[in-house]
Amino acid sequence: MRPKRKPERITDLSRLKAFTNPLRLQLYRLLYATGAATASQLAEQVDQAPSLVSYHLRKLAEHGFVTEASGRSADGRERWWQVASEEGWGFRDSDFADTPEGAAAVGAVTRGIVDNRITQYRAYLDQTAAWGKAWTDAAFSSEWMLDLTPAELAEMSGELEALARRWRERGKAAKAAGDTEDREHVSVHLYGFPFRP
Repeated sequence: MRPKRKPERITDLSRLKAFTNPLRLQLYRLLYATGAATASQLAEQVDQAPSLVSYHLRKLAEHGFVTEASGRSADGRERWWQVASEEGWGFRDSDFADTPEGAAAVGAVTRGIVDNRITQYRAYLDQTAAWGKAWTDAAFSSEWMLDLTPAELAEMSGELEALARRWRERGKAAKAAGDTEDREHVSVHLYGFPFRP
């Protein structure tokens, strides 16, 4: 059995700040979903110039988030990119809260992530008719209001992460075995945060 790996935890402010640029965050998410792509292919998806996309990919590579995908180029001239780790990355607000610059970076990156997720979900909502009954019946949007302690919320987060990881591995194994019929990328967004009514 393969060891369970966790997403890399970013603790260096300069690395976190790499994602304060919304285009870099968008490019990273696209590469994570597609597996590998060229700057030109990504440029078409984000409606930007390939040279600009290439610049931002190199910046992400400098910080260790993406790497060149070897063996993909047919003629050696194309430069293919992929995420450096399938496990992704994460950060804790508390690792950066001790300076105004760190707190600002956390706010910018977190807002960028939420903005990307909202854009993605709105695009789905705009296209629901095109997905058909099976997909629209399977899709979900839920909210639960719970009374928890910080330790309980952290425990629930761990359980949800383990559940999502299990389903991700199941999908990857099925895809590797050739089971691709009706298989699509699926995005699952869950948030857990305190609030006072």
